[in-house]
Amino acid sequence: MNKYEMLTKQLTEQISRNLQQGITALPTEAELCAQYQVSRQTVRTALSSLRSQGIITSRQGSGSYATGLLPFPDRNIIPVLVASGQEYIYPALLNDIQNTLASQGYQMKVYPTDNDISIERRHLTNLLKDPPRGIIVEGSKSTLPNPNLDLYNNLKKAGTFLLFLHNRYNALPDEICIKDDNYYGGYLLAEHLTSLGHTRIAGLFKVDDQQGAERYLGVASCLRDLGYELKDRHVGWFNTLDIESIRQKQDTRFLTNFIQERLPGCSAVICYNDETAYWLMKELSYADIQVPRDLSVVCFDNSYLSDLSKIRITTLTHRPHEMGRSVAECMMQKLRGIPVVSQEIPWEIVRKESDGPYKS
Repeated sequence: MNKYEMLTKQLTEQISRNLQQGITALPTEAELCAQYQVSRQTVRTALSSLRSQGIITSRQGSGSYATGLLPFPDRNIIPVLVASGQEYIYPALLNDIQNTLASQGYQMKVYPTDNDISIERRHLTNLLKDPPRGIIVEGSKSTLPNPNLDLYNNLKKAGTFLLFLHNRYNALPDEICIKDDNYYGGYLLAEHLTSLGHTRIAGLFKVDDQQGAERYLGVASCLRDLGYELKDRHVGWFNTLDIESIRQKQDTRFLTNFIQERLPGCSAVICYNDETAYWLMKELSYADIQVPRDLSVVCFDNSYLSDLSKIRITTLTHRPHEMGRSVAECMMQKLRGIPVVSQEIPWEIVRKESDGPYKS
């Protein structure tokens, strides 16, 4: 091994150590010459090799900086734990994460958890055998106490950066999280419905993920601020198993119960997401409740499901690709040693056909 190859190896090891400490800038050429006792030409050749591998980038008049990539392909793979790799919002979201990571030389590997804490534990245990540099995690049943915190803490001790998607565990409040602005989204939908004259509003929310509680709080807070209230008797809660029963068995009993027990006396309903609203719209038609004549329906996510109903559903949306790109860019910045902060992605209303003015 000649001098520049040896220096390239030494610099790669130094860069890896520095990134763990948040240091991205390399010493100047003169400082590298003195530190490693080599010529300026050897330093320049080694730096050129690192640039060609994508490990560093040089800025005119500023010096050389680590990109966050390492010369070992398996060290540039980012595991992504999500509830599903296929259903609903995930294909587009994961595609955005993958494309953004790939643009900077990183790869993504998806680990579906089915929102199941035991499956999450199995994945985390396997990842601990060779801890990755970073991991993107959508928490499983994030409103519940999580028995996998020992594994997350072991990953952190091993130098793995944790980036949470959509939610994070209450016991890990300091971890970075990229999520929807759920409180504001709930507030926005309630404000929209009251502007149409609706004051008796029902809600249908998911109980075992943080997003459900946050969206509920936004709705309830808006109605309180406007002098109305979200009555407990008009709020329905469902969990992951309820949704799985619909997907696998077409079992919609929790929606039938909601219509019979929670909707009477209401002129509008806010649903946790497009999927819930889509199935609810079917049950409403079976119950001979016409949307929007008898009931206005609004929801979150603006997925293809909001357009599948005979009556297209008014919903909330983000700017295209915003969530996935934000997650991937946050991860890449952290791997480069750049400080990152949590983000809440704002919502906007997409008016369709499922809401209208209140009719007494």
